[in-house]
Amino acid sequence: MGFDESQQTDPLVVIRNGKEIILQAFNWESHKHDWWRNLDRKVPDIAKSGFTTAWLPPASQSLSPEGYLPQNLYSLNSSYGSEHVLKALLNKMKQYKVRAMADIVINHRVGTTQGHGGMYNRYDGIPLSWDEHAVTSCTGGRGNKSTGDNFNGVPNIDHTQSFVRRDLTDWMRWLRSSVGFQDFRFDFAKGYSPKYVKEYIEGAKPIFSVGEYWDTCNYKGSYLDCNQDSHRQRIINWIDQTGQLSSAFDFTTKAILQEAVKGEFWRLRDSKGKPPGVLGWWPSRAVTFIDNHDTGSTQAHWPFPSNHIMEGYAYILTHPGIPSVFYDHFYDWGNSTHDQIVKLIDIRRHQGIHSRSSIRIHEAQPNLYAATIGEKVSMKIGDGSWCPAGKEWKLATSGYRYAVWQK
Repeated sequence: MGFDESQQTDPLVVIRNGKEIILQAFNWESHKHDWWRNLDRKVPDIAKSGFTTAWLPPASQSLSPEGYLPQNLYSLNSSYGSEHVLKALLNKMKQYKVRAMADIVINHRVGTTQGHGGMYNRYDGIPLSWDEHAVTSCTGGRGNKSTGDNFNGVPNIDHTQSFVRRDLTDWMRWLRSSVGFQDFRFDFAKGYSPKYVKEYIEGAKPIFSVGEYWDTCNYKGSYLDCNQDSHRQRIINWIDQTGQLSSAFDFTTKAILQEAVKGEFWRLRDSKGKPPGVLGWWPSRAVTFIDNHDTGSTQAHWPFPSNHIMEGYAYILTHPGIPSVFYDHFYDWGNSTHDQIVKLIDIRRHQGIHSRSSIRIHEAQPNLYAATIGEKVSMKIGDGSWCPAGKEWKLATSGYRYAVWQK
């Protein structure tokens, strides 16, 4: 099959190794740009830059061109390109040893036929031809109540139904064994119980999984609370309930980091002296990131301050956790940003920094944050001056308001 199919039997192998570096390989506008072919040209660079995984947009036919209103899950002809071109891309990624991450959108599904209550809540004429019992009662179906939050405006899938779970598991197995996806990203993971994520991972055996459990942080008006322990605890509870088989995006770290870089670096140390996000409590399951297709891109719901993104990358790419780089920053912000990110990835890999590396925070002042990671890398961000003590430290890279040293 592939170079690492031996890992299929144990979804925790990759999590234990802790060396993942993810590229989110799309943005909100990608469907306009013959995307599978565009990525095909970039595979050699993605591999050479050190990414282990590239997260692709949802590949199934969808009512919205971005892919997040799926209908026929088995049709891989989408606005991103045809099934044929997608499979060629996945094949090339396999040759270059970059795993393809599928965006798994299974909280909701657009119907083909009007059923109960005159709503489009039947799926006649396409594979997975479910009836109204596959749709939650809260979104107009005959199924049970949702086990999570509702995604409004479309039928939400009732995961309590065993026929639904069997069909979805078969579909995910097909993505793994026939299509060539190896990793999964679970969209809108607040929409259904994490115990089903556990079942799907056990059934389809992706090599690596990450859930989008996007919860609102604690604010006082527009001021982000200093303490986000309850926020990161909710993400950790979700991971726990997936049987610890999935990682989760570290929304807590994003929230805190993008306030910290504006001159509040004291936020980057919690009351116990640890990093304040999920990565401070459970780094092997924390996928850190600066922006994604929702928070950044043209949606810009919650963007990272653009003149500080390299400080953000200097933080996540030197720290424990599993860093994820956003396509726009890597490919659309010019060669300088691309090359600075590659240099940070390079240092991470050569110095053996991984998701569970140790960390000592030296400074967390308004204008300066400094830390040593894995005893092999020291870094600082902000405009305060700092450098590690000892002649064995050599400057490895630096840029606007950041510097990294290595032994």
